[in-house]
Amino acid sequence: MSPVRPLRPLLLRVLPLLLSALLAGCAAPAAQDGGEQDVRRAVAAWSRTPPAQLADVPLEDWTYEVSSVRRSGAAATVRAELRYRLTGYDGAPAGSAREVRLSRDGGRWRVTGDRAAPGAPPQLWDQGPVTVVRGAHCLVLGVGQTSRTLSAVAEEADRAVPAASAARPGPWAGRVVVVVPASLERMAELLGRPAAAYRGMGAVTTGRAGAAPAPADRVVVNPQGWAELSAAGRGIVLTHEVTHVATRAVTTDRTPLWLSEGFADWAAYRGGATTRQQAAPTLGRAVRRGELPGGLPADGDFAFGGDQEALARSYEGAWLACRLIAQQWGDAALVRLYEHAGRDPLPVALRDVLGVDEPALTRAWQDSLRADLGGPAPAP
Repeated sequence: MSPVRPLRPLLLRVLPLLLSALLAGCAAPAAQDGGEQDVRRAVAAWSRTPPAQLADVPLEDWTYEVSSVRRSGAAATVRAELRYRLTGYDGAPAGSAREVRLSRDGGRWRVTGDRAAPGAPPQLWDQGPVTVVRGAHCLVLGVGQTSRTLSAVAEEADRAVPAASAARPGPWAGRVVVVVPASLERMAELLGRPAAAYRGMGAVTTGRAGAAPAPADRVVVNPQGWAELSAAGRGIVLTHEVTHVATRAVTTDRTPLWLSEGFADWAAYRGGATTRQQAAPTLGRAVRRGELPGGLPADGDFAFGGDQEALARSYEGAWLACRLIAQQWGDAALVRLYEHAGRDPLPVALRDVLGVDEPALTRAWQDSLRADLGGPAPAP
């Protein structure tokens, strides 16, 4: 029995020391390495202040929502969704998938980079410092553009907003955000498509159809196409795009593109001095050759990047269809048809608003093309 007795006091003295050493060994790497929560906290602290490129942009609700964290030694990569609103302009937050990079320095995580996530388009400020021009009805944001150029765009936008409101008196924000990148290629980057898809175009509109509350719409200007337009052409292009913004809440997947695009052109040309022959030269040449369209333009006829003449004929034909409806049934009927077609199938909307079916409207449209554009009369 006596040999055992000295061992117990020894264990009682040594065991706490062993446990302390083991616990210290487990805790040290965690304190030195940091954890996922430390990375998330570092991103949250860093994201409280927008980047310097946006110093003059009115922002609210600027937040990064972290979705995943990947660590490798002293480096970490975070996937996050940026949510923000432009004060006074966005009824709902805009979103951007981002990739944030961090490094560990002195036991703390520090953000070293922020860019668009792989596969996601960049934001305007990723292309450089953003210059801001405020108009009466617009906010113009540009990169690589002079204040004079942006002010000229703002003047056009300030005329376009009231014109769009007059064409469709229904409720909308009555203000618009216009983005002017440095080049066609930079525009295409923002929109996530090849530059060829927008070559020759003056501007396009982003946004989600039928969204409620109002989505974060943007009119994006192609600086190369814009420079080639006349003063009148710039006004028509911008009014067309602003009309898309004004009608966004009542535009849905049901709305035929000939009605959506035709209505926007009708609003842009409305009250102007442009004749049918001047506004529809490509379709006019086809009609005079005896190539009368067999039907109203299909949605696929408005795809970018294809046959430019065919695309022009589709836009011109859509405008003339809406112009015909406004002339024969009245402006208010055209507006009601637009709103109705976003809720119900087109045959139902045509019957309820105009009292005709699609074949009857198509025949009336074809007759007007012959009369207005100088095409041959139909065979007896």
